Amino acid sequence: MSSAKRKPPALKTKPKEEVNKKAIVWIGAAIGVVVIAVAVLLIVSN
Repeated sequence: MSSAKRKPPALKTKPKEEVNKKAIVWIGAAIGVVVIAVAVLLIVSN
């Protein structure tokens, strides 16, 4: 009994996880705006 020849499963290459640069820029900008707003409020309140 010879078993049917099967092709080895094709290796699925996972796409490299790329860092979402736009997301980092937006998060950085949002944090920057918050920091500036807090600094301005601290200066104005004194």
